[in-house]
Amino acid sequence: MHIGIDVRLPFYQMGGISQYILHLLPALAALDTENQYSLFHLGRDGRSHTPPAASNFQRKNVRTPSHHQLERLALGLELLPHRLDVLHSPDFIPPQWGARRKVITVHDLNFIFYPQFLTRNSMAYYADQIEWAVQTADHISADSHATRHDLIEQLRVPPEKITTVHLAANPLYEKGYGGTAVSATLQKHNLPRDFILFVGTLEPRKNLPFLIRAYDELLKQGEIDVPLVLVGGKGWLFEEVFTTIDELGLHEKVRHQTGIFDEQLAHLYHAAGVLVTPSHYEGFGLPALEAMHCGCPVIVSNRGSLPEVAGEAGLQLPLDDEAVWTDALRRVLTDSALRQTMIERGHAQAKTFTWQKAAQMTLQIYKSVI
Repeated sequence: MHIGIDVRLPFYQMGGISQYILHLLPALAALDTENQYSLFHLGRDGRSHTPPAASNFQRKNVRTPSHHQLERLALGLELLPHRLDVLHSPDFIPPQWGARRKVITVHDLNFIFYPQFLTRNSMAYYADQIEWAVQTADHISADSHATRHDLIEQLRVPPEKITTVHLAANPLYEKGYGGTAVSATLQKHNLPRDFILFVGTLEPRKNLPFLIRAYDELLKQGEIDVPLVLVGGKGWLFEEVFTTIDELGLHEKVRHQTGIFDEQLAHLYHAAGVLVTPSHYEGFGLPALEAMHCGCPVIVSNRGSLPEVAGEAGLQLPLDDEAVWTDALRRVLTDSALRQTMIERGHAQAKTFTWQKAAQMTLQIYKSVI
């Protein structure tokens, strides 16, 4: 079987979907030595973005950029000569032609539930094409049971056409890190231990003004005095985050850090007192999984896939009461018995998500459509 995988997105932008592509590939390469794979990337050298070195995985150059207005037509024409049995499009939208069978991954339906949280370009790319994409695909891989349910309810996709394939964390978050390395990262960024951590792009869906107000109330109670650290780049419509910080006078308390990745981020997870994810919606929620691997307790909203990822290891809270979040932050940061229970449960929960499982289920999808 000749399987094609569209790996262009990491050349366009790094983010959760790009990470999914980059971690799924080596897991597939370790699992499947029989089928032939073509990895379609941009540029002459895709080595830095397509890690598998297995002999049955070949890199192929294409010219069509990601998210181009003519992408469906242009990429399809480029793929036709390769005579693919299956094409996997990990970024929702497949090309018009190019393979006997098409598999797509749908990570979330944020653009349907919260269109006000997206840029005009993102809305045009995803919302204007998603109905066509799920109809033309032979099978759909969904990151979570929550996204699978949303596809059935919102887009009327037959249940038998969708398989939930849970993602996993970058393996580097499973490693142990010595106190010296963690301390060096804290010193570099002038951070104490036991701070409150948020990881993700600054955008409306992440609900950060809500978190900042809950944090402000925590400080007013006087029992806890640790910074709130926001790790992630500025995405879109992020201005309210900084307006809220200004209005509450929290310039010295709320730290915005960018350019922190991989091992340095793992160090922060190890040093943090709690990771908080108050999102309106997440298709999966990798930071919660990463944090649990690193022994960091997690508090998440009870929206989307977050309860699925955190399980009983994390506190799952509604988004209609800031006082509930303030109290949860206080409890996790001050109750050592609760913290220890959350850490132990977090380690166990995180181990249930592996890229080996994801690769096995993805390969089964490829076989099923043929």
